[in-house]
Amino acid sequence: MAGATSPATPDHADSEGDRPSPHHRHKWLILGICCISLFMVGLDTTIVNLALPSIQEDLDATPSGLQWTVDAYTVVLASLLMLSGSMADRFGRRRTFQTGLLLFSLGSLLCGLASDTGSLIAFRMVQAMGGAMLNPVAVSIIANTFTDLRERARAIGMWGAVAGVSIALGPVVGGALVDSTGWQAVFWVNLPVAALALVLTALFVPESKAPRPRRLDPVGQLLVIVALATLTFGIIEGPVKGWDSAPIVGCFTVAVAAAVSLIRYELRRVEPLLDVRFFRSPSFSGAIASAVCGFAALAGFLFLNALYLQDVKEFSPLHTGLLTLPMAAMTLVSSPLAGRIVGARGPRIPMVIAGAGTAACGLLLTQVRADTPIWYLVIAYVAFGIGFGMLDAPLTYSAVSGMPRSQAGVAAAVTSTGRQVGAALGVAVLGSVSTARVHGPFSSGFPGASHLGWAIMAGCGLAIVTLGLLTTGARGRRPAGPSPEPASDQPAERVP
Repeated sequence: MAGATSPATPDHADSEGDRPSPHHRHKWLILGICCISLFMVGLDTTIVNLALPSIQEDLDATPSGLQWTVDAYTVVLASLLMLSGSMADRFGRRRTFQTGLLLFSLGSLLCGLASDTGSLIAFRMVQAMGGAMLNPVAVSIIANTFTDLRERARAIGMWGAVAGVSIALGPVVGGALVDSTGWQAVFWVNLPVAALALVLTALFVPESKAPRPRRLDPVGQLLVIVALATLTFGIIEGPVKGWDSAPIVGCFTVAVAAAVSLIRYELRRVEPLLDVRFFRSPSFSGAIASAVCGFAALAGFLFLNALYLQDVKEFSPLHTGLLTLPMAAMTLVSSPLAGRIVGARGPRIPMVIAGAGTAACGLLLTQVRADTPIWYLVIAYVAFGIGFGMLDAPLTYSAVSGMPRSQAGVAAAVTSTGRQVGAALGVAVLGSVSTARVHGPFSSGFPGASHLGWAIMAGCGLAIVTLGLLTTGARGRRPAGPSPEPASDQPAERVP
């Protein structure tokens, strides 16, 4: 962005590109470019689940290997999101965004070439390194492009709608690709989309940086990685190695110690990787907690549902994907509606509906059996589609709206981290409690064994309802202390 003036004058361009500029005539196109990357990453979040039974057969993967195929991606993604937000604010949002697209493309290409479970898991980690540079950076680009608060709310609403739609369409697209081409296609489909996004980014997205970006925090970053990796390993491998075995107990001990050390260390830093002071805002804290619960429910649902429909019902991947169309259709309807409600009435109503739909789906599926009729499953899928479609827009709005634009990348990254932590925990927890309880043949034992997993999903939905009621009112909108000043065009003053 051209021009240079004081950061305190929002009517002019900043030398670092963090102020309004003539490039904003392309603002809706820039939103579209950001949504392309979101659609690609969102699709990848759910599309892989439909390929799991085919991957299991082709690569002779174990149940824990399938969980790691999903969670290797989400754990790395969650671990690096906050770092990528800080890097984007410091080194340039467009540059970080383009690097993410390249890495995501490389990882997708290599995943399709994997010859065993170990290499597939490793390449998923490469893919996640790129994905970590996309969504939080894109939200930061949007927040700094749309300076009018009303327009920003509309843009974030549209962003949330795309997120819901991409995730809902994943099973359908994944089923079609696996049936027609093979499981490799669920990764290779990313390549042309990423190429298009790269070209459009180079042409239309201006470079921007935060006027006063945070310093990098390698110690905090290491503690985040250790906490998430050891927690996920313990949950996934616990049923195999034994919950009271030394490796599993050691993993949980390390995870707790790393989490406590992270909080204590970050509180002492002037410019932390994870600004714990953000959580003084009830709306921000509620958004992060709801993100964890909502995406744990989503990831657990997709993992268990793919195994149930393909291994128990013996449906093809395409048939399985088509059965989720009611969920996708409801998400298509409710996602843009949630964006409009957020812009007009705030985040409380869609948040409560999101939790209620999730809880209803979980409760219905606690009664699932091998011979459960399709119409019953469709009712559960419709409830979940309505709930999940309502979720993302209020989450994003609640988390970002109370933060200064100069730190939008970090705030968005924390929210995205919450989503990915939830997704990792959803697959780990719901997958472990369900597969570990299977006795006898999988096709006959899995439905009953999955009931506890579905009950946990219902509990996640009830938690979202509670958080929506408690954290989105007038008191919930209280700013997070002196750091985040809502709607401010000035850089945030850091608290020692």
